[in-house]
Amino acid sequence: MTKTTVLIGGSANSQIHLDASMANRHGLISGATGTGKTVTLQILAESFSSIGVPVFVTDIKGDLSGLTQPGKPHVKIDERIQFIGIEGYQQRARPAVLWDVFEKQGLPLRVTISDMGPLLLSNLLELNDTQSGILYACFDLADDDGLLLLDLKDLKSMLIWMADNAQQLKSEYGNISSSSVAAITRKLLVLEEQGADQFFGEPAFDLADIMISDFSGFGLINILDATWLSSRSPRVYAAFLLWFLSELFENLPEVGDAEKPKFVCFFDEAHLLFDKSSKALVEKIEQIVRLIRSKGVGIYFVTQSPLDIPEDILGQLGLRIQHALRAFTPKDKKAVNTVAETFRPNPDLDIKQVIGLLGTGEALVSTLQADGSPSVVERTLIRPPESQIGPVDDNTRQDLIKRSPLYSRYFQDIDRESAFELLKKRAEQKEHQLQQSREQQELEKQRLAEEKANRPRQSAGRPRQSFAEAMIKSTMRSVGSTLGRRIVRGLLGSLLGK
Repeated sequence: MTKTTVLIGGSANSQIHLDASMANRHGLISGATGTGKTVTLQILAESFSSIGVPVFVTDIKGDLSGLTQPGKPHVKIDERIQFIGIEGYQQRARPAVLWDVFEKQGLPLRVTISDMGPLLLSNLLELNDTQSGILYACFDLADDDGLLLLDLKDLKSMLIWMADNAQQLKSEYGNISSSSVAAITRKLLVLEEQGADQFFGEPAFDLADIMISDFSGFGLINILDATWLSSRSPRVYAAFLLWFLSELFENLPEVGDAEKPKFVCFFDEAHLLFDKSSKALVEKIEQIVRLIRSKGVGIYFVTQSPLDIPEDILGQLGLRIQHALRAFTPKDKKAVNTVAETFRPNPDLDIKQVIGLLGTGEALVSTLQADGSPSVVERTLIRPPESQIGPVDDNTRQDLIKRSPLYSRYFQDIDRESAFELLKKRAEQKEHQLQQSREQQELEKQRLAEEKANRPRQSAGRPRQSFAEAMIKSTMRSVGSTLGRRIVRGLLGSLLGK
C-alpha cells in the first residue's frame, strides 16, 4: 500500500516529507518574527486538507484567510518549485469556514458557561481557592436545581441568588461568603468589558460541523480569526483553546494507529495557553496532548521560542520545524541550545551556527520516521503554498461568510429559558406572595378596626362601692387567705409524716 505523505520542502539532498501516519504525534513550528512561520503553517494546513483531513487553525495576524483563494504566479515561487522538484504543483484554494468570536471576520463562535465548566472559568477569572470553591458550588447547585448556565447573565444571577440564600445553602454547599461572591461578580464584569459576553451563549460551537470534508474529498479548514481576541482578551483566547482540546479528548472515539489523522489543530501564539495558567491546568494540557494521539488528533503549536512550551509537553512533539532564531540575549542563547539538544544531530550541520543563518522560508526540520524515531535534522527550504499568501479583502471575506452552509445556523441569537429567566420568575413569584400577604394583613387590620368601631360603648368608669360592700369583700379575702394557708400546711404535714 502506498504511503500517504505531506511534502514540507526540500534540502540539498532530497525532499522532506512527513509520514501522515505519524501526523497525530503532534508538532512544533517556532522561530523569530518574520522568519516564515505563518507560511509554514499554511502549507501544512492545505496539505492535510488535500489528503482529506479536516483542520482547525487560529489566525493571530489575519493572514490565513488566503487559504480560501488560489495563489498567484511569481518568479520566486517558480524558482522554489524547481529547487525542491515539486511535481503536479497547482495553485488552488481550499474549502474553509471563517470564525470570529466578535462576529466581524467570520461566523460567531460561542461556548456555553456549562460547557466551559468551573475549572477553566476559575483559571480564566484568576480566582483564589475560596472563590473557586464557590464557583464549583454554583455549578453543583445549578445541576441539582435543573438550571441551565448558558451565558454570563445566568452565572451572575446564580451567584447573586446564592449570596441571598447563603444560610439555607450552608449545610449542603458550605459557607458562601457575600464578599467572595462580590469579588467573582466584579471579575465577571471585567471579562464582560473584554467581550466575553459575545463568547458565552448559544448556538454553541459543535465539533460535528467542523470535522467534515467537501464533495471533492478535501478536508474542511476552519480558520478562527483571533486578531482581536488574542490582543483584547488573551485569557478568553487561552480558555477557548483549553476547552477545545478538552472537547476533542472527551468526545472523539479511540482510533488507534491509522493511515492519517482524523483531525489536526494548529494553535498560533501557543505561549498564551501556558502563561498564567495554574499548575493543575498545565498538567491537564499535558495529559490531553499525551493521550489525544489515540483519538487520531494531531496538535501543532506555533510560537517564537521552544521555551514557550513546558518541557513535559515539548517532549511529546514529534515534528520539529525550527525557523531562524536570533541569539541576542541570554534567553535567546538558551533557546538555541535547547533547539540544538532536541534535534537528532546531523554530522553535516552545526545546528547552533546554522539556526542564526536561516533565511526567510528556511527551517531546520526533523520528522518522525515509520518506526517512530526522529529523522536526522535537515536544513530545508519550505515549499510554496498553493493558496494565496496573505489575507483576502473585506468584500471577499463577507461573501465567504454569507455563502457558508453554516451561516443560517450560527448567525442567529438564541436565548433559551435558563438560570437567569427561572430565577427571575422565582423572585417575581416570591414578591407576588409577599404582596398578597401584605394585602391580607391590611384587610385583617381593617376588619378588626371596623369590629372595634361597631362594638356598643360601655360606661366610662366603674360604680363606687358602698362602705358595707367593701368591708364584706375585705373580710372574705382574709378568710380565704388564712384557710388556704392552713390547707397547704395540712397537706405538707401529712406528706412529711407530721
